Amino acid sequence: MDPQIISWIVSLIAGSVGGNIVGALLKNKSLGPILNTVLGLVGGGVGGKLLPMLVPAIGRLVGGSESLTVTGGLSAIIVGAVLPLIVSFLKKPAAA
Repeated sequence: MDPQIISWIVSLIAGSVGGNIVGALLKNKSLGPILNTVLGLVGGGVGGKLLPMLVPAIGRLVGGSESLTVTGGLSAIIVGAVLPLIVSFLKKPAAA
């Protein structure tokens, strides 16, 4: 299987895990399991693939394709967790 595809899969799964971890830890800021997963997937894709390219320090830490997958996975978890958290802060509270 192509290493790029594996890297994308790892990033997307890691992002969705990060989104659901934040939802489970911060119940009052959780957007629900489906929205946490979707935002985590988006964050994982951005965090796992684009962040290492945009931030040169992360890019220098990356050696081979295995290292890229690990670094991308870690950044995907972080961004996948942060994105649902940001959206939950921006979401207006429902009218009582």
